[in-house]
This record gives sequence, structure tokens and C-alpha cells, in this order.
Amino acid sequence: MPIQRLNHAVLYVRDVDASVEFYTEALGFRAVAGMPGRAMFLQAAASTNDHDLGLFAMGPDAGPSAAGRSTVGLYHLAWEVDTLGELGRIAGVLRERGALVGASDHGSTKALYARDPDGIEFEVSWLVPADRLGGDTEMRTAPLDLDAEIARYGADLPGGIGVSVAADRG
Repeated sequence: MPIQRLNHAVLYVRDVDASVEFYTEALGFRAVAGMPGRAMFLQAAASTNDHDLGLFAMGPDAGPSAAGRSTVGLYHLAWEVDTLGELGRIAGVLRERGALVGASDHGSTKALYARDPDGIEFEVSWLVPADRLGGDTEMRTAPLDLDAEIARYGADLPGGIGVSVAADRG
């Protein structure tokens, strides 16, 4: 049987407590298990996984990741939100924290790019529902005008229906 989906991700971080604070306050994860200061396991707000993100402490002397600059490695993780309204709310939180580093319109995906306290990049995205896909949602990279996308699709339209979420859940 082929792979179905990503179950969880694990990151090495300098300070587990600082990372837990970031991911819970900025993205709404909740801590579900672990050893404070050493390792913690977080769950996304609407998840039924036992955990979606693991954080393991490396300590304050750990160097920054060189992935993509001088070594191979993971570029980023992408977290999906249900609505453009939620994407807008998260954009504001990330902007306030100085973590937002970009926002792109990829046609079928509307994406924010940010960095956590260790500089690890991640994406938060909303996916155009399958029944709204067409010629104007082809793959591209352009600046994201979130207000224009909300005017087009609405702030509360569930995203990803028929793409990453079963059509019967919409």
C-alpha cells in the first residue's frame, strides 16, 4: 500500500520551551506529552493524531541549520488551515512576532512563509477547493494579496475540499 500522508514531523531545536511557546501561541498547537526543557510533543488544534510535531532540545550552543545554504536537508514543513480568515489571523500573529518572511500566491495554494525561534522555515497555507480550480489557479509564484483572495473566495470557505480533504467532509 502506498504512503497516504505525513503523520508528524520532529525538529531539533535549541530551546524546547521557547519553541513550544512559539508553536502554541502562533499556530495554536497544544502540548500533549513530553519532558519540559528536553522534548515535547504537540498536536494541531483539530488533529486526531497523538502528536503532529515533536521538538527535541539540542541546547543553546547548537548551530543554525545550513540546509539549503551549504548542506542538504529539509527546506520547510507546510501546515494547512481551513479558511482564508484563519490564514489572515495567523499572518497577523506571525507579523507581530517578526516571524513572517513571505506570502505567495501559488494559484491553487495561498501561502505564508515564516521562521520559528531557531530560524526553521515553515509554511501555512490554504488550498483552493477542487470545485474552484481552473485556468486561473494554475501553478505560479506571485505576491499574495490576501484581502483580494478573501474578497474572491470569502473568509470562511473551507479550503482543500476534494484536494487534501475528502469532498464529503465539506
